[in-house]
Amino acid sequence: MLDLPRWKVWSIIGVLLAALLFTLPNFLSQSVLDSLPPGVPKSQMNLGLDLRGGSHILLEGARADVLKARLEAVEGIVRTELRRADGGAIAHQDMGVRDGALSFTVRNPTDVDRAYELMRGLSQPVGQFSTERDLDVQLVDGNRITLRPTSAGIARQTDTAMAQATEVIRRRVDELGTREPTITRQGDTRIVVQVPGLENPEALKALIGKTAKLEFKLVDVGADMEMAARGRAPAGSQVLPYPGNPAGVPFIVVKRQVLVSGDQLMEATQGFDQRDGSAVVNIRFDADGARRFARVTQENTGRPFAMILDGQVLSAPNINEPILGGQAQISGNFTVQTANELAIALKSGKLPVPLSVIEERTVGPDLGADSIRAGAIASIGAVLIVAIFMIMTYGRFGIYSVIALVLNAMLIIGIMSVLGATLTLPGIAGFVLTIGAAVDANVLINERIREELRKGRPIISSIETGYTEASRTIFDANVTNVIAAVIMFWFGSGPIKGFAVVLIIGIITSVFTAVTVTRLMVSFWLERSRPKTLVL
Repeated sequence: MLDLPRWKVWSIIGVLLAALLFTLPNFLSQSVLDSLPPGVPKSQMNLGLDLRGGSHILLEGARADVLKARLEAVEGIVRTELRRADGGAIAHQDMGVRDGALSFTVRNPTDVDRAYELMRGLSQPVGQFSTERDLDVQLVDGNRITLRPTSAGIARQTDTAMAQATEVIRRRVDELGTREPTITRQGDTRIVVQVPGLENPEALKALIGKTAKLEFKLVDVGADMEMAARGRAPAGSQVLPYPGNPAGVPFIVVKRQVLVSGDQLMEATQGFDQRDGSAVVNIRFDADGARRFARVTQENTGRPFAMILDGQVLSAPNINEPILGGQAQISGNFTVQTANELAIALKSGKLPVPLSVIEERTVGPDLGADSIRAGAIASIGAVLIVAIFMIMTYGRFGIYSVIALVLNAMLIIGIMSVLGATLTLPGIAGFVLTIGAAVDANVLINERIREELRKGRPIISSIETGYTEASRTIFDANVTNVIAAVIMFWFGSGPIKGFAVVLIIGIITSVFTAVTVTRLMVSFWLERSRPKTLVL
């Protein structure tokens, strides 16, 4: 076992040299790193918010906005259900939202009962075993039906909306290239966002705050512009701001019906217009969106088609010909940066509810510097105490264990640098814990070698048996530790993930250094010295 093949020897040495190469940039200043030639590793280990500082933002979603979004969704569903009703479409008029409820009038008195039962079918229980429903459906004045979200329904919708918003923000922040942001809910309507290393939160606020609700609607070319200037639009239409209107009018009238929405988007990328080189956003729909987009452009060729983002018209070009490929281009006086930010926002999905910043602060690195200094002192102290104990207890084999301990620390730093992993304050605790526990494997091996020597076995046979038998126990024990760490990483967030990352890497590297690297050093010593006795 101790007679290692040459390829294995050089592989171990190569891994250690590579680890050293990737570890060194963490001890060099930025100016020195910038002066290094291309191709030389320059990646440094990322530091978390608690060590490096960064931005802290507290966002809040208003229940009124959740109610508004819910009523808009209900209006779309109601229009579709009335149009597709069994027994023929149900004619209606005066549909709109008033006093927190959606209402409409049924034109034909003979259709009232059918429409009322159809609307009651839209009301659903708020829970599996709950008798409360999400919509209160009432018949008023004989032919007018109102649908009002209940308090239980609003509470459920708020919880769903904030959970979706949290995931959308997580995707957007990750697209920025940051490392291990902390994004958690606080209470019913608040979300905490912490991004390490970002001292200017303005770009982050702009990206997070963008609802990214993309809609395509037909322009109401027959609307009275004088009435629209006073904010009044025909039934079924609405007045929206249009800052880039070529006609110079800062608004435009569009139909309320959403023909295609951003929900069907599959891809959004920043690009350039082939005609004038301006920055644009190229979008591609999924199969369902492509079919709807093709149908809409076929049925409305020659009519203006408004592209609306967060309630503001970006552009309203004419549909010159059917667009059948499911691809489109969004223009709107973008810069490259704003087009890229919009593409990121569209790819991550729309926010189900607008979010406002109610608290914002920049976390300074002062506490981080103290934590790093304390962590370094703790790490060095742990190494020294463990080193003294191992050398006093196991002599030469204790020295090998200490060398493996130092190499283990180097490997952890190198791997975290390559992976771009983030070191947090709990991560430092995991680092110190790994150093303290890294010699467990060497203790097991050395004690097994001692046991074999007491039995009177030869030196080489004792060492071989010690490594072989102890290795099984070491691997079994560390597999269970890795499983626990993976579960922490999978279900945890923020500091828990930081601790789990360091723990997983530390377990793997400690097994490698404690078993493989020390065995290599013992093999070199036996081959060179060929000792007759061994005191252990």
